[in-house]
Amino acid sequence: MSVQEAHRTAVAAQAGKPLSVVRALHELGLRRSEFDLAVLLGHVRTTVDADGSHRRIAREEVDRLQAADRNQETLRERVRTVGTTDAQLMDISPVRFGKPARAGYITPVQFYLNRYRAVVWLYLAEELQEFATRQPGLLTGRTPPKMRAVLDAGEDRRARNWRSRRLSLLTRQTQDPWEQAAITSSVLDPFQLAEVVDDPYERAYLNKLRPGLVERHGESPAAREAMDRLLPADDPDEILWQRVSLALLLDEAREDRAAPGDRPAASSAPLRNVPGAARLAAPQEGVP
Repeated sequence: MSVQEAHRTAVAAQAGKPLSVVRALHELGLRRSEFDLAVLLGHVRTTVDADGSHRRIAREEVDRLQAADRNQETLRERVRTVGTTDAQLMDISPVRFGKPARAGYITPVQFYLNRYRAVVWLYLAEELQEFATRQPGLLTGRTPPKMRAVLDAGEDRRARNWRSRRLSLLTRQTQDPWEQAAITSSVLDPFQLAEVVDDPYERAYLNKLRPGLVERHGESPAAREAMDRLLPADDPDEILWQRVSLALLLDEAREDRAAPGDRPAASSAPLRNVPGAARLAAPQEGVP
């Protein structure tokens, strides 16, 4: 084989290999935070190495994205996020925007802690603009009675809605029933989890598979404590809903395969054993 032929063969072989995240970011012109959100929202398809160590992007996927949007402005706009103070750039009063946000009419997609360790919620700019167009009356004029009742009761549904959305997005990224159950279990505290999953081998397996709801990057102890208070389900109806969801997912997971471990038999947590299951109505994301 000549040198030229060898070079062409090597180039062809390299062209078929999946790209690393760093290389894909460079070719798509995205920041890491934008890329991560695009993956989570399903705008960018990725794969994971067999050992789960690295995420990769197929060459064809990058080509597809570049062909659909030469300047990558559309993709960047779809993952653009805004906070309450940014709402005024869209002719929305920050004060008035906070009311439907706290009442649960708009669902955050991300958050961060500012230097005072206060939670700053972020929303997709695309969704916020759609909401302003679809529900202009909620952003101007008098506050509707239903919203006023929620606000007067001191409720803030932003964290609850964010958790629901986060679980839904993470669950969509896997077809494995045990992984899906582990994702749902991540918002239940150890006591709630033990009540639903009384088999210690199954609990250990769920804990092993459980992903982090947010990325951890060496926060201070105070920031970690503030974040840890935000992640678990804390509303009674939300806790009940996640317990029921976990019980149903466990039924599917057990049918697929048993959790690893040497024990006589895996015990079950049937839905009828979850208190209040019969009266529960599924919470709808973004709807109070």
